[in-house]
Parts: sequence; C-alpha cells; structure tokens
Amino acid sequence: MYHFSNITSEFPIFLLTGFPGLEAFHIWISIPFFLLSTVALLGNSMILIVVILEPSLHEPMYYFLFMLSTTDLGLTLSTMPTTLGVLWLNVREITLDACIIQLFFLHSSGFMESSVLMAMAFDRFVAICRPLRYATILTHSRILKIGVAIVLRMLISLCPSLFLIKRLSFCEINVLSHSYCCHPDVLKVACSDSRMNSYGGLAVLILVTGVDTPCIVLSYILIIRSVLNITSSEGRSKAFSTCGSHIGAVVVFYIPWVVLSVVHRFFHMAPPYVHPLLSNLHFLGPPVLNPIIYSVKTKQIRRAILKLFQKMSKNI
Repeated sequence: MYHFSNITSEFPIFLLTGFPGLEAFHIWISIPFFLLSTVALLGNSMILIVVILEPSLHEPMYYFLFMLSTTDLGLTLSTMPTTLGVLWLNVREITLDACIIQLFFLHSSGFMESSVLMAMAFDRFVAICRPLRYATILTHSRILKIGVAIVLRMLISLCPSLFLIKRLSFCEINVLSHSYCCHPDVLKVACSDSRMNSYGGLAVLILVTGVDTPCIVLSYILIIRSVLNITSSEGRSKAFSTCGSHIGAVVVFYIPWVVLSVVHRFFHMAPPYVHPLLSNLHFLGPPVLNPIIYSVKTKQIRRAILKLFQKMSKNI
C-alpha cells in the first residue's frame, strides 16, 4: 500500500491508472489494446517504407501522408509502453521527468497531426482548384519548409507549457486518471497554483482548434465550390474521390476528440472507466485507421504495398 501525503516533494511520484472498476479484466483488456497497437505500428511503418522506397510515391500528397504516419507512430509509441505496463504488470509509478517527456511526445504528436491534416487539406485544395499550378506551388523545397514550420509551430506552442510544469509543487504521491501522462491530468494533482499552466494549455487548444479546423473547413468549402463547377458527373466523382482518404483521416482524428470533450464536460456521473477508455480510443483510433483508410482508398498505396510484398516473397 502506498502512503499518501500532503507534503510537497522535489521528487514526486505519479501513479498511473488503468480502468477503475475493471482491474480484474486488465489482462483481457490488454489483448485488444496490444493487437490494435501492433496494427498501428505495422500499418504506419508500412506506409513510411513504401513512400521511401517507391519512386512513384515521391509526390506532395504522399510526402504529407509520410508526415501523418510519423505523427501516428508518435501517438502509439508515446502511450503504448505505460498502458501495457499498467495492464500487464501493474507497473504504475512514473517520475515527474519521465511524465513530462511522455506528455511532450503525446501532445506534440497530436498537435502535429492536426497541423499535417491542415497541410493535407491545402494540398487537396491546390490539386483540385489549381491543378495546372500544382507542381509549381507544392515543390519539394516548399513541402520541406511546411514540415519544418509544423515542427517549429509545435515547439513554440507546446514547450512553454511543459517548462511551466517544472515550477509546480506536487505531493509525494499523485494519482493520475489515465495509464499515461497528459497535461490536464498532471495539473489536477498539482499542490501549487497551476492557473498559468491552464492558460497556456487553453492557448494551445485554441491555436489548434481555432486555426487548423477553420482552415480545413474553408479548404473544403472552396473544393466543393470548385467541384460543383465541373460539368461532367464523372469529373465531379473523380475530384471528390481524391479527397476521400483525407476526409476519413479528418473524421477519425476530430470526431473522437469532440466525443471525449463532450463526455468530460457533460457526463460527470459516467462510470470511472469510461473516461480512460475513451481517451485510449481517441489516441489509438487515428494510428490504427489511417493506414487502413489510405490503403483502401488510394490505389497507388495499395499497388506499392503489393509490390513490396512481392519483392519480399521473392527474396524468401
């Protein structure tokens, strides 16, 4: 048994939580979680490999897909170790520094995924609304600059909030409500004033939802307006089909986020395991589904994957 103390400590211990009320089923819960995590790792790794090895995929759309798969790997790898540690071995302790490192990779991956989805919306806008200028607008150097800008935007927005955590005081033992460290969870157990951290987290949230989401919506408004001006139904269908994978990725990323926010805001009386379950699905859903969506909806990706498997089978 842990001895809980109200005394602040320079070396606090954080206790991660699995699914309260379902501790007896942790082993069974770990099976689908492990399988889904494995699918996410293999699927996104496969996307990265085929984009690198297949020359026909060295185009702007697939460079952005490469970025999306990288962020999805970050989401999976940042939560998988501690979650499986809790579910399999009941390893719950984590230090403050390790907690900050984990929440940095978790939130930075989610932040960059939103930015990449916005960049992909711009890519689809240029491809459909400015097709003759596509190659001149989205050059390799410009895509590289977009990637660097996404990383810098994340660092500038996220790092101040993380540095502010170090100034907080914590009790000797702090029980978190998830199987991984996330920013709001850490602030809840702080023993000192965390309003500055909350304001910083709110600013980052506004930056993501207040910039990325309107830009994605605006892109598709312009895309729809441009597509409706196409006279042939076959041309309209082909134009919309090029956006299908991206729309799926946007839905997979934002819908669970909205559902999780609504549940946190309005369903306070929900069973205690509901919130951590939805949180895990929120962070695991995009990494699992995005490779499937792009493999099913994008013919070039399917061909590249089949070609890679054929080469592997010949070498065996």
